[in-house]
Amino acid sequence: MSKRPPIQIGAQEDSLREAFGKALVKFAPNYKNVVVLDADVAGGTGTHHFRKAFPDRYYQFGIAEQNMMAVAGGLAATGLVPFVTTFAVFMLRAIEQARLSIAYPRMNVKLVASHPGLDVGPDGASAQCLEDLAAFRAIPEMVVLSPCDPLEIELATKAIIEYEGPVYMRSGRSPSINVLDENYSFEMGKGKILKDGNDVTIIGCGVTTARALKASDELEKEGISARVVNMSTLKPIDTNMIIQCAEETKCIVTAEDHNIHGGLGSAVAEAVVQNCHVPMEIVGVKDTFGESGEPDELAVKYGIDSNGIISAVKKLLDRKQ
Repeated sequence: MSKRPPIQIGAQEDSLREAFGKALVKFAPNYKNVVVLDADVAGGTGTHHFRKAFPDRYYQFGIAEQNMMAVAGGLAATGLVPFVTTFAVFMLRAIEQARLSIAYPRMNVKLVASHPGLDVGPDGASAQCLEDLAAFRAIPEMVVLSPCDPLEIELATKAIIEYEGPVYMRSGRSPSINVLDENYSFEMGKGKILKDGNDVTIIGCGVTTARALKASDELEKEGISARVVNMSTLKPIDTNMIIQCAEETKCIVTAEDHNIHGGLGSAVAEAVVQNCHVPMEIVGVKDTFGESGEPDELAVKYGIDSNGIISAVKKLLDRKQ
């Protein structure tokens, strides 16, 4: 269990997209078969760092995501490791090619999407992708990741380079809070307990992991002991961790920057219903489109901030009793 530094809400290092771009540059010299495919949004995905450092390994496709996805499958067939990068909503535009050109033949392609969820903020509903985790989690052979901070996305980037097979990974547009300490180790397919507790387990991914930790700290002041788990791999989900938490705390809250249907909450619920029947609450966007606003303001409005998590915990504890 990692000992985390104090969280300062509003303090930041990099956004996840910038941390991802820098991680690619860091690891590229040792993995010379890594190439980057871009759909005219390098400034928005963090891959501008790679474009500058390795221009001969960077391919610009313009606004042609379907073509980019299909070409990635072909490049992988030659032994390259293509990183396909664009905004999450544009990944959905090319989901047929992701399914048939990448997942079906199990090509070694990495899809990395910036601008997921309400984290997109002022760009509004047309750019806020609240469906991507559900869509890619449902594709056979596809690993699905949502790292929680800059350190984890760096570690996850190295892990997916070394993993043989298709991966979908979220990054993020907004400044990111540092959640993990330097001793944190990333393991694909494994959840990590960041803070222990006995009364309830809160499972988060992406930006909601930091909010879950804040919620746990606030609940502790009221005498409620809330365990926090960072579940950065949504598929394959860590069923053993979920069963352990269900048996030890007897109830689970999940929190995600995504629709309540098909994402982290659904993945955890699938594990719970098949293995250990305990009450659950799912914190997420309640099957609606978002609107323009600052990410923190939108999180409050749509109930996926730390206070939304606290409310879900208290509701769940009433059900548990």
